[in-house]
Amino acid sequence: MLNEIDKVLAEQFKLPGFRPGQKHVIEALLNGRSAAAVFPTGGGKSLCYQLPAVLLPGLTVVVSPLIALMKDQIDALAARGIAAERLDSTLTTEQYRSVMDRARSGDLRMLYVAPERFSNERFRESIRKIRVALFAVDEAHCISEWGHNFRPDYLKLPQFARLCNAERMLALTATATDAVLADICRVFQIESDDAVRTTFYRANLTIRMTATSPTSRDARLLKMLKDQPPGPGIIYVTLQKTAEELAVWLREENISARAYHAGLEDEERTSVQEWFLASQNGIVVATIAFGMGIDKANIRYVYHYNPPKSLENFAQEIGRAGRDGEPAICQSFLCYGDLKVLEEFAKRDTPTESAVASFVKDVFSLRDSFDVSLHEMAAQHGMRFPVVRTLLTYLELQEYLEGGTPFYSSYKFQPLKSSAQILARFEGERREFLHQLLRQAVKLKTWFRIDADKAARVIGCDRDRVIAALDYLHQQQMLELKAEGTRLRYRRLRKPDSVPALAKKLFEMLQNREARELARLQQVADLVSYEGCQVSALGAYFGEPTIDRCGHCTWCESMAGQPVGSTAG
Repeated sequence: MLNEIDKVLAEQFKLPGFRPGQKHVIEALLNGRSAAAVFPTGGGKSLCYQLPAVLLPGLTVVVSPLIALMKDQIDALAARGIAAERLDSTLTTEQYRSVMDRARSGDLRMLYVAPERFSNERFRESIRKIRVALFAVDEAHCISEWGHNFRPDYLKLPQFARLCNAERMLALTATATDAVLADICRVFQIESDDAVRTTFYRANLTIRMTATSPTSRDARLLKMLKDQPPGPGIIYVTLQKTAEELAVWLREENISARAYHAGLEDEERTSVQEWFLASQNGIVVATIAFGMGIDKANIRYVYHYNPPKSLENFAQEIGRAGRDGEPAICQSFLCYGDLKVLEEFAKRDTPTESAVASFVKDVFSLRDSFDVSLHEMAAQHGMRFPVVRTLLTYLELQEYLEGGTPFYSSYKFQPLKSSAQILARFEGERREFLHQLLRQAVKLKTWFRIDADKAARVIGCDRDRVIAALDYLHQQQMLELKAEGTRLRYRRLRKPDSVPALAKKLFEMLQNREARELARLQQVADLVSYEGCQVSALGAYFGEPTIDRCGHCTWCESMAGQPVGSTAG
């Protein structure tokens, strides 16, 4: 396969050569080894799994939290004759069924899924029967608690890869400090020689930072937008409300602008994304929900109306500008008040010590094997549900608990054929089993609800058989099936010597996490006021050699930093 790399690159991807680091990663994968790629935004991470997907026998599963990346890349792959599909929340039942049929038949080369997809029992059961040649994880820094965007769901991905019998793994990220990369390699069992990092530095980006007040910021932004040469751009804001209001104001000032954030309906988000990709002069005012995976090379401007939450976010977001190699401007406005807002966001994820104590006492009062709803536990103990998920993950990492297969507490189905027509398709024991199963359903208005656990107990079978039967009837288009009420399974491995002492330790871990988030905000402020080349300082943060002067940052242009205050306390 190795001698086909250059041929596929030229003929299928129409590229003249590899970017730095790409060939090393691809050759490692084709030789059967797992690899990691830390490439800056626009550095060509996607080719590292797309090209092997063409050559490897089997399916390439790409795990990404970004619907925009999935859609954009699948459209581009289709143009190259590469069969790729996605599974996300926007698909209808029929579309989901079609994608899985193609995966099972071997028609697909690539399947994009979100991490949460592995909480779906039906999906897990289906994917384990398919040969997975490559399991690629985008935004892999989310697996590290030392990273800027830790997501407990990511800690489960190596386990899911083993469930799929994945033959090799690929971890990808645009931003990873040395500590985060070490975490990635440890969890995904990647040898250090196959962890490839390329330079963050890009000479075509001018990085400007302006400490300002909220009142003067709008006037400065408007003047810059009207004075600058034409070109598409992104303005990043913290709040959805700000995105909407700023986009309206810019349109009133005759600037073509649209808002983008997670609160929009799927159709509207898709419309904005497609408008921006086609635009030569449009401005998207967006929260960080926008931009990741957007394949638009000619973005000329990236503005931070509100500051980023970390240097990792900053590097990722400015990296979306000038990917065609042409000059681009990255302008950040920093108001001290905005940093305080982000500080409050970080603090609200830390519950009270008494809430943590109540949670731990509750967990260890349950049976040796139990299941929980995150939302129910969050409401019971007065904390946000992502914090509950993090606490449960901490207990797993400390080997108090072992996570099992998540499941849905109930299913809804709408018959597409009558019970008589369904049963007529089967004989003997299978017919009798389905007859008993359908009798367990409770009639709603137009749907039926069935409790899978209860049905299994009444019939006297394994729960898995109930799920498999419902899924089969769904695949055969005899009924439409929907799952409800995700619950997480756990098995207690041991009890703590002291429940109060463990609760105190967990609370301290959450406090430390908050402190890291606040420190990241302070690092953003420090970069603005830094008395030296800011591009060099940013590169040093990611472990790159320093340079004396880049010549295209605020300090190099003015020889002065701009203090914005402290976020401490």
